Amino acid sequence: MNRILKLQNTIQPYAWGSHTAIAQLLGQAVPSEHPQAELWMGAHPKASSKVWFQGRWQALDDLLRQDPLPLLGEAVVKRFGPQLPFLFKVLAVEKPLSIQAHPSQPMAEAGYLRENQQGIALSAPHRNYRDEHHKPECICALTEFHALCGFRAPEEIRALLDPVWPAPYKAHLNTLKSVPDGAGLRHFFSRLMTMDKSQLAPLVNEVVEEARKLCSQSPAFDWVVRLHGVYPEDIGVLSPLVLHLIRLKPGQALFLPAGRMHAYLRGVAIEVMANSDNVLRGGLTSKHVDVDELLRVLDFQSYPLEVLTPRSIGNQEQCYPSPADEFELSMIRIQNSRDYDSGRRLPSPEILLCVDGKAEIQWEGSSKGMDLARGESILVPAALARYRMQGQAILYKAAVHSKVMVAEK
Repeated sequence: MNRILKLQNTIQPYAWGSHTAIAQLLGQAVPSEHPQAELWMGAHPKASSKVWFQGRWQALDDLLRQDPLPLLGEAVVKRFGPQLPFLFKVLAVEKPLSIQAHPSQPMAEAGYLRENQQGIALSAPHRNYRDEHHKPECICALTEFHALCGFRAPEEIRALLDPVWPAPYKAHLNTLKSVPDGAGLRHFFSRLMTMDKSQLAPLVNEVVEEARKLCSQSPAFDWVVRLHGVYPEDIGVLSPLVLHLIRLKPGQALFLPAGRMHAYLRGVAIEVMANSDNVLRGGLTSKHVDVDELLRVLDFQSYPLEVLTPRSIGNQEQCYPSPADEFELSMIRIQNSRDYDSGRRLPSPEILLCVDGKAEIQWEGSSKGMDLARGESILVPAALARYRMQGQAILYKAAVHSKVMVAEK
């Protein structure tokens, strides 16, 4: 497996996806017939990529089961088992995604075991834990990207809610003032999420009507009105007043740890995450919402919003900081005047996606190399010690975090 492998990837046609963004990236007909929400690159069993190997397309997850060491490397197999520990995606968000959070590793293990013991099928719509892994993730904007991420401070939430909150429900806000910390926020949020539907609908509608009058004062009010147009009477409509609202510029990124409430609202982005499918939803969705489990998972502390900017690795590569062992993300910019050289690599798998231009890749032992055009992606096996790229291109690279390989030396 001492060669680079071209990938063939699955597009997820979720209803919130774009009819143009992924199609344009891949050079397909625009607009696409169906919404295209996510392009998956990796070995997730739900939609594994295929690789061109031995003259035919083969499922990457099958190859990993047959012979993991050349593809993953000894350190990765020792740390994560015979599986690619990250999933790499392109997200094209035309309509807002569900508000959600992901469990910690201990919570995922306990939840997966508990639901297995309860006999809940992995495919059941009310299943929360489809595997026993946590799901930290990093999102990096390719276009202007709007998102919700983490709870605002209680005093900030109260300041936004006061002018739009109906008088009959003012008592709901008391704990935000009397207990101005995570405990007060938990109490307020729990009460909101468990409110009877007969009360919830008029509350949401009245907040929206008041928010319409204040749209020019804050984008949070504007987004309340927008979300109501897509998900009328859904509790998630209120989320821009409770969660940080952020607009990422191209190249800016966010890291989302366990328990961090978030939602993606609009734009195109690169996403890399631990290879898990565990999601606890909290609104803006017709799918299952398990309020009790969501409340167990959520972190109710308010943290300053940290927008990630990459650090330079040489002249052509910039790496985004990540505390997750499963992945790190970097951006590579190749210019005609200078080749990109990977150097003597740590024995880790990498996936590279070209988002602009075209590059030619050479590696030790290759006779003619490989071209990588816009929208195309490749897998660099752990067994490949070094490669070079030339041309004019912008690429994003997902890899297992280098600290894993260093720790296992």
